[in-house]
Amino acid sequence: MENKSKHKWVNRIFRYLFVLSFIAFLTLYLSQATGYYEYENHQKNALTEEQIKEFEKDVKSGKNIKIEDYMEKTVTDYSNKTSKMGNKVSETINHGVKSGIETFFGALNKLIEG
Repeated sequence: MENKSKHKWVNRIFRYLFVLSFIAFLTLYLSQATGYYEYENHQKNALTEEQIKEFEKDVKSGKNIKIEDYMEKTVTDYSNKTSKMGNKVSETINHGVKSGIETFFGALNKLIEG
């Protein structure tokens, strides 16, 4: 009796995982088939009307033009004091290890060369 209940429990879990995987597959397939991903990338790369007008105005006035000035800034800096301190410690350790290895192999080189 206990073996049958365990078997039912395993079948139920397998069925739920299969249905969940199938739903995830359908969602991804439909988003790809409808072009949602390409549309999102197009929206990120397309210039807005205001940016185009500003660009045209700058071209007419003869300003030095960089495309970065007209694109939206989407990079977000998530650093804080803790992450900056961790980076500083990591760089210090990196510098110490690098100089130690260079010193060791430099001394080893001198020993080998005589």
